[in-house]
Amino acid sequence: MNNFSIHILGSGSALPTIKKRPSAQLIKFYGRVFLIDCGEGTQVQLRKQKVSFLKIHHIFISHLHGDHYFGLIGLLSSMHLLGRTKDLHLFCPKPLKDIIDVQLKASHSSFKYNIVYHFLESKQSEIILDEKNLEVYTIPLKHGIYANGFIFKEKPRNRKMKPDKIKFYEIPHYAIPAIKEGGSFITKEGKEIPNDKLTFSQEPSRSYGYCSDTAYREKIIPIIKQVTLLYHEATFLEAERAIAKKTFHSTVIDAANIAKKAEANKLLIGHFSARYLESDYPTFLEEGTSIYNNIEIASEGDVFEL
Repeated sequence: MNNFSIHILGSGSALPTIKKRPSAQLIKFYGRVFLIDCGEGTQVQLRKQKVSFLKIHHIFISHLHGDHYFGLIGLLSSMHLLGRTKDLHLFCPKPLKDIIDVQLKASHSSFKYNIVYHFLESKQSEIILDEKNLEVYTIPLKHGIYANGFIFKEKPRNRKMKPDKIKFYEIPHYAIPAIKEGGSFITKEGKEIPNDKLTFSQEPSRSYGYCSDTAYREKIIPIIKQVTLLYHEATFLEAERAIAKKTFHSTVIDAANIAKKAEANKLLIGHFSARYLESDYPTFLEEGTSIYNNIEIASEGDVFEL
């Protein structure tokens, strides 16, 4: 069973359509569940994918354009109605707290659980979550208002022991954790056995980068360098480059150039303008693959395993 996966809940842009929901993605990482953005209808999409709302303990909101958070108050309210009592950690621009508070005040409502706010205000990349085997950093974006993307980085994984070496060198159980972390072993005779003789090669760490609404910005490349999977908005085709520039969005060519320069392993594109139909997707892929050849469309219901 895969332990790091990306679930596309919504990948449309500002105007919801019958087939396209606004931005929302779910990350499952070693049993933990993280939500990135929460456009309208996100909780319905969660139900379709049979995801328990109560398993979501961290929500990341990239910016305060409505297609990225208008579904949030509904989801928070449903969590309350379902009996949530555990804290919910919300990473967001500071004004979002006022928006939530005024909605609760107007309806004379409150939640049974506590929202722990983590305000995003820096214009530089910063680490915002540090757990046992995961780190989350912001990706400062270029948009009409303050906006961040997010990169989820798996910490280096422990090496795996060679079972026959445990027996051969009579390695006690208490010494194994240090060896798995890269240490050597000293035998009873005082001989040092290097780690590479005791363990298998370390599996590479995985990472996922989420770049929501943004104009083309090369400054983000060092942050997402060699990311395993990169989601980058591609709101417009090249023919609408002037509109993309005016609205601080990207074309698919922009997204492909970022992926190529960052040496991303794979690129997902989404946040397409409502002017486009699914029949236009081949054109997005045609334009994008002229620059970078490993591209997929991020559509509702898709799951990408890392």
